[in-house]
Amino acid sequence: MNPTFRLRELPLAFRFGLTGVVGAVLLGLWASLTHLQDHHQNRDARPGVSIDDLVGAYHGIDNPAPFVVALEREHPKEQQAADRKLLLDWLKSDKVSENFDNPDLGPAAPAEIVARDCLQCHSRKSTQGEGIGQTIPLEYWDDIEKVAFSRKLEATPWPILVTSTHTHALAMATLAGVLMILVWSTRFVPFARSMVAFLLGVGLACDLAGWFLARESAALVWLVIGGGSAFAGGAALGCVLVLGELWLPRRGN
Repeated sequence: MNPTFRLRELPLAFRFGLTGVVGAVLLGLWASLTHLQDHHQNRDARPGVSIDDLVGAYHGIDNPAPFVVALEREHPKEQQAADRKLLLDWLKSDKVSENFDNPDLGPAAPAEIVARDCLQCHSRKSTQGEGIGQTIPLEYWDDIEKVAFSRKLEATPWPILVTSTHTHALAMATLAGVLMILVWSTRFVPFARSMVAFLLGVGLACDLAGWFLARESAALVWLVIGGGSAFAGGAALGCVLVLGELWLPRRGN
């Protein structure tokens, strides 16, 4: 089924105007992706956007420090209770990095305790502990830092989520509808036009539904990722088809 009207039939001035609108949509897509990166990156205190950043935003993360978990389950078994308490108090304080090798603490400094009680297994060259020193070394502060901090990220508060949905759902649905109409009025094969509509509609529905469903299950954050990617891809493809129809040479129906 082919359209009876094509965008190429519009007057020249109108085609220039519509080209500007499509260019603005493409610029908006770029800005949206840049905003998402800037908004979500470092949420987990690590550079770049990771799956943990997104899980933290849509579901929330509450991961205690691996070092704390190990100590609270009394690992290593042979460690003195007093030394274990010193390490736990240090890890739960607000001066974890400052006091790691604080010389004023003498033998009670966490670095000293770790050296006495942990490095026989958690050293890179250790032959004990079934090679745990290769995967979880504790020789230097850079090693300790990776396991010493808890990560607690709160999901986006409900009122903000509803407000954001109110804004984005109406605007994005309107954009999707307009692009579908424009794409339908192009010369390209029905499969390409239908694929744009599919990606826009299904992608948007999955993206927005995922915002709410992911609050119950972290796995459903992938619904947000997949839906958002599909919508962005469909919008970009739609813009390309519209621009192609506007400026490629005329051809018969």
